[in-house]
Order: sequence, then structure tokens, then C-alpha cells
Amino acid sequence: MDGFAFGVVLAVLASLIIATNILVAVALFRLIQKNGCTGLYFVFNLAVADFLVGITITGLVTDELSIHSHPTPKMFCILRMAFIISPSAASILTMIMVTFDRYLAIKQPFQYFRIMSGLVIGACIVGLWLAACFIGFLPVIVQGFQQTYEGKCTFFGVFQPTYMLTIFCIGFFPGLFIFIYLYCDILKIASLHVQHIREVAQVGLSGNSPSPHNTSDMKAVRTVAILIGCFVLSWSPFFIASIVKTVCQKCLPYDVIERYLWLLGLCNSLLNPLIYAYWQKEVRLQIYQLCLCVKRKVFPLFHMESGPRVPSRGPAPIRAISHPQFQE
Repeated sequence: MDGFAFGVVLAVLASLIIATNILVAVALFRLIQKNGCTGLYFVFNLAVADFLVGITITGLVTDELSIHSHPTPKMFCILRMAFIISPSAASILTMIMVTFDRYLAIKQPFQYFRIMSGLVIGACIVGLWLAACFIGFLPVIVQGFQQTYEGKCTFFGVFQPTYMLTIFCIGFFPGLFIFIYLYCDILKIASLHVQHIREVAQVGLSGNSPSPHNTSDMKAVRTVAILIGCFVLSWSPFFIASIVKTVCQKCLPYDVIERYLWLLGLCNSLLNPLIYAYWQKEVRLQIYQLCLCVKRKVFPLFHMESGPRVPSRGPAPIRAISHPQFQE
């Protein structure tokens, strides 16, 4: 893949990341205003972090698509890569917080709202962004992570492979371990809940169907599982190849890691909003309502520009769509 083709692919990916995360962020913001669900703040922060990933990679798009490109100064390239890594790290850390939030909601349902207050959630979000900025700007602080610069602004063109190994040890591997541990514990608790519901239903102390709260928790667990799976499939090849490159310099070419595997990791910022838009009924409903609102505001403008309108007795009634119909 040459530079221009890589720039086109990167431009399309950045546009999709920005558009989808804006849409999901607006839908989540409306849900937070409507329901006041504290757990949605972490999901909203995930959409914001992924949106910033799309914004920061647009600088690389202009470099790849420019015909007469001038060498980028070393410090400017380091800062650019730091601003790309920081929201990516924030996205990963936010997914850990989303998993922990669902874990706490299932393990401690009666104390969840007392523990996860607005102050605690705000402190967690501020803390994870500080940690993400520390990871992203670590090469600025530790100059030993900086590579001998030759004018090409890429990850391994400005950073040592040991920096990626450090990120793997302090970020990716602990995050993956926390993901696996929390989700295994969530599955164990969820199986106990299902067993308890069945036992209660058999003795006739409840209805035949589980409570809406338990059903919502199970759907949230399913969404978290899909998020974890997509995260592992997206970023594992990049980090594993970076570690191999640290040990064996001639085993893998830099272009394979920086173009193909890094693009695969960036796709995670596109998959996150798509997963929530598809699997979460509430988010899907809000997006549908947003589309209806845009349609009602935009289409009358086209009718006004097309010519004089035939007088009518009144606006045509809009048939309401119920929740179950929309969900299916």
C-alpha cells in the first residue's frame, strides 16, 4: 500500500470514526438527560475518546495525501503521535471502567448507586484521562524512548520499539487481564442469578420471566463481552508484532506494523459505537428518534424549494412505533 492509498483509507476511516461517535455521543447525552443513568457516563466518555482518535489522525491524512510533503520537525511529530496515543489509551481505559461498572452493578446491585456517585464517576474519568495523557506523552518526558529521527513522521520513525513494549506492559496486558477476570466473575454471578430465578419460578414464587433489571444486566454483559472481543482482535496483532519487533529487528518490516496492523487497531474506535448502536436497545431508539427529527426538519426544506405546494387539510398523521416493534 503506497502513501496515497494509505492516506485515502485513513481519511475514510477517520471520517467514519468521527461521524459514528458523534451520533452515538449525542444519543447517549440525550439518554443521560432523560434517565440520569450513571453508568452511561463511562460509555459517553468512550464515545468522546474514540471521537478524539478520529480527530487526531486527520493530521496524518493531510501528510499522506499532500503531493509536496516537507519533513516534519521532530518535536512536532512527537507531539502529534502523543496526541494520537492519548485518546487511544483513554478509549482502552474507559472500556475497563465500563466493564468494572457492569461488574459492580451485578455484584453489588443494592449498593451500586451509593458507591458510584457522581463525584466518584467524575474522579474516575479525570483519573483515566490523566493516566492516558501520561502514557501518550511518556516519550516527551523520557527521551530514551525517542528514535533517531529521519524526517518521516511515523510511530517507529520517532519512537523506540521499547516504548511499545512499555505500553504493552503497563497498559495492554494489565487491561486484558482485568477484562478477563471481571468478565469471568460476571459470568459466574450471572449464572447464579439465572439459577436462582429458575428455582424461584419452579416453586411458584414469581412469574415465568425474569425481572427487567436482570434482563437489562444480561444484555449489558453481552455488550461488554462483544466490546472485549473486538478490543482483543483489533489491538492484539499490533502489540504482539511490536514486541516481536523489539526482540527481532529483522523479523517484521515496519510498514506492516505501522500501516496494516495499526489500521486494524484504529478500527476498534469505529467498532465501539457500532456495537452500542446495534446491541443496546436504548441507544438504538435514541438514534432512530434523532434520524426522525432530522428528517422532519430537512425534508420540508426540499419541499419548499421544489415549488408551490398543493394546499392540504393538515399534516399527515405519523404512526407511532412502539418499543417492542422497534426492538425487533
